[in-house]
Amino acid sequence: MEITKAQPSTAANAAQGPSHSVSESQDLMGSEILVKSLQAENVQYIWGYPGGAVLYIYDALYKQDTIQHVLVRHEQAAVHAADGYARATGEVGVALVTSGPGLTNAVTGIATAYMDSIPMVIISGQVPTAAIGLDAFQECDTVGITRPIVKHNFLVKDPRDLAETLKKAFHIARTGRPGPVVVDIPKDVSFKKVPYTGYPESVEMRSYNPVKKGHGGQIRKALQLLLTAKRPYIYTGGGVLLSNASNELRTLVDMLGYPVTNTLMGLGAYPASDRKFLGMLGMHGTVEANNAMQNCDVLLAVGARFDDRVIGNPKHFAQNDRKIIHIDIDPSSISKRVKVDIPIVGDVKDVLTELITMIRETTTRADAGALAAWWDTIEAWRQRDCLKYDRGNQEVIKPQYVVETLWNMTKDADTYITSDVGQHQMWAAQFYRFDEPRRWINSGGLGTMGVGIPYAMGIKLAKPESEVFCITGEGSVQMNIQELSTCLQYNTPIKICSLNNRYLGMVRQWQEIEYSGRYSHSYMDALPNFVKLAEAYGHVGMLIEHARDVEPALREARKLKDRTVFMDFRTDPTENVFPMVQAGKGITEMLLGSEDL
Repeated sequence: MEITKAQPSTAANAAQGPSHSVSESQDLMGSEILVKSLQAENVQYIWGYPGGAVLYIYDALYKQDTIQHVLVRHEQAAVHAADGYARATGEVGVALVTSGPGLTNAVTGIATAYMDSIPMVIISGQVPTAAIGLDAFQECDTVGITRPIVKHNFLVKDPRDLAETLKKAFHIARTGRPGPVVVDIPKDVSFKKVPYTGYPESVEMRSYNPVKKGHGGQIRKALQLLLTAKRPYIYTGGGVLLSNASNELRTLVDMLGYPVTNTLMGLGAYPASDRKFLGMLGMHGTVEANNAMQNCDVLLAVGARFDDRVIGNPKHFAQNDRKIIHIDIDPSSISKRVKVDIPIVGDVKDVLTELITMIRETTTRADAGALAAWWDTIEAWRQRDCLKYDRGNQEVIKPQYVVETLWNMTKDADTYITSDVGQHQMWAAQFYRFDEPRRWINSGGLGTMGVGIPYAMGIKLAKPESEVFCITGEGSVQMNIQELSTCLQYNTPIKICSLNNRYLGMVRQWQEIEYSGRYSHSYMDALPNFVKLAEAYGHVGMLIEHARDVEPALREARKLKDRTVFMDFRTDPTENVFPMVQAGKGITEMLLGSEDL
């Protein structure tokens, strides 16, 4: 990416706190300029872990009181916590790690944010500039390692470039299709003193100018196509949430009366309790959502990318003739996997706003008879009740029952749900009916185990009055369980619901279905006592072994508002996630239960 220099502001004031400029230059260390830049960006929290290459930065943080640093127990968790904060608030998350293993430990978190387009700035320490390339202690090629998993990265070689680089980093992270940006700072850059004239008020980058406004002619074509549809469908993804366009989506769907679905990353963009919502679609989507996707004649795709977990086999998807309108801020996502008829490049919020205005201005209306017939077809699919499970079985705790019970108890509260990755993630997506945006926080694109607790920590700091639940499994939760220590130190009282089936559940499910029941290394036969482990970290632990105790345990945990509570639910080890689309199959070729195996 070719980047031109920003014009620093000559206006004045850089005193302490988040001011943007100074009347005259003052000599500051690079680390002090970095902190002033973060203050100018109104950063409130940084998650990090110190090390030799960043000690001057930590010293500068020590001397200020507007930014709270959260000391995690592992750098991966620092990036995940900043990521969770960004997902819940829409702000740029910030993490700070040292060179070498600090950066390599952070890579999984960076890749997780990149795959889900989350705005973040990761600051990494580096060995002194003179030592770069000499295999110095704790050196690694940060720029090279992170290049494929960031929106952009910088190696700052001169402290005079720090303020401008930070301005660019935040601008790139939050605009266009959001994503993580890494700023690598050699140790000598952080301690050298240079004149500081203030934080730039604006930034110009010749090679980076994301389009926000959609092409009016294309939007008009899309409207004509939508209003002539016999079997219309609105398919939305995480781009709706990233653009803060949930209200516009709801207005559009309600005006048209068309059926709508969300991807895993888009849940909450449209209320799950509304009848027009057909449930999540894709590999573990509902029958009605997947069948509508395959059989519609006009598809409006909004902030979604037709990924493999959504449409299954592209050849199967292409068998049915349909017209596709695709709205996305990233032109490279359009026609990447599925050829579309009307591409609209632009910010989802802006494009939907213009589309709504055009609908209000036109006298043309959709074919009411055709739409009614389409809804009749959809209702027939809905009658299958594809999410049914054995609710009458009180001998064992069904994992779906735990999620459903939690939803019933918290649906009227301001609640955030994080998850790790696996069966529990899919059950959370299917049975917790999200009505509001940015309440469902999970790793979609990369599918990263271990994100649940750090996500929850980040959200709880941002939303201290909200209830934050982490739905996890006994496999995922152990990948960052050390962060229970961070929860205690920084008083982030989260509630952890571990659906403990003693297996790596999703691996076991695939092994049962695809590998003739050969459960190779998917059984967890040396689990810790999670109750004692939670207590050892200073928290409350609960063991729940009977279905009758699920609701009382959740009620008790919610009463303990100021404590982190770990609930170890011993769930049915044989339960599988259905519906399920196997790899290589089309989205209507669903397994609906064990009888299909």
